[in-house]
Amino acid sequence: MSSIDAAAIREALNPATASMMARLDVFPEIDSTNAWLMAQPAPEAGMHRVAIAGHQTAGRGRGDRRWLSAPGSSLCLSIAHTFHQNPGNLSALTLAVGVAAVHALRDTGANDVKLKWPNDIVAGDGKLGGMLAESHYRSESSATVVVGIGINLDLPPDILASVDSGWAQSPADLASILGSSVSAAALSAAMIDHIVHSLTTFEGQGFHAFAETWRRYDWLRGRTVSVRQPGGTVRGTASGIDSDGALLVQEAATTTRVISGSIEVQGIGSVRP
Repeated sequence: MSSIDAAAIREALNPATASMMARLDVFPEIDSTNAWLMAQPAPEAGMHRVAIAGHQTAGRGRGDRRWLSAPGSSLCLSIAHTFHQNPGNLSALTLAVGVAAVHALRDTGANDVKLKWPNDIVAGDGKLGGMLAESHYRSESSATVVVGIGINLDLPPDILASVDSGWAQSPADLASILGSSVSAAALSAAMIDHIVHSLTTFEGQGFHAFAETWRRYDWLRGRTVSVRQPGGTVRGTASGIDSDGALLVQEAATTTRVISGSIEVQGIGSVRP
């Protein structure tokens, strides 16, 4: 990916999405698109600010884990959104954005993509991307969030061979999956369209509108896991998610709801969600 064309992105957007775009900033390189938007004024309710970069020097994942990429090999995109009213269960917003990301990737032809609770995008057993949602401003009546997503587009062979994704057998990239390069502008527009729609839907309907679709893309379901939490370790089989997005772990007749913790997947590795 040589460059990201802002004009091409705007032209490819759904007109309804474009009408809600307060500002679009594109950078060849930046420390973090999420951090940049967090430092900017919040958009008005119902409007969005978008930051896109081809490379991040200080990208972050959940729990401040670093998001590694090589220049020009990834798409890093963040959207700031202000809700008209403060929605409940903002902790499930990342899952809703995950559904939007899968739909955007399917638009590019990447059909065999799944989601690993709570914020990873998986192709095969490889990590294709990840998401991070942060509160920009929150009060009793309103909330502004910044949601960021990173997608591996075309990783150099040395990175594909050496990067430790923390839990998967190896990282994955779109070029390998599709057998060809991907238009950064087309993927950016698809991501913006789907994520903006998900944010609007989440405000009106909550996570309920996404739960069933998320379950269809659940990569973790049926795998044997150990979850280390402050109160002890939960072991069992990942059995999907609750209606509010919590991970369910089944052990014999006992089902445990997991909100956070360090997850080890049998035969795969560990990750801190």
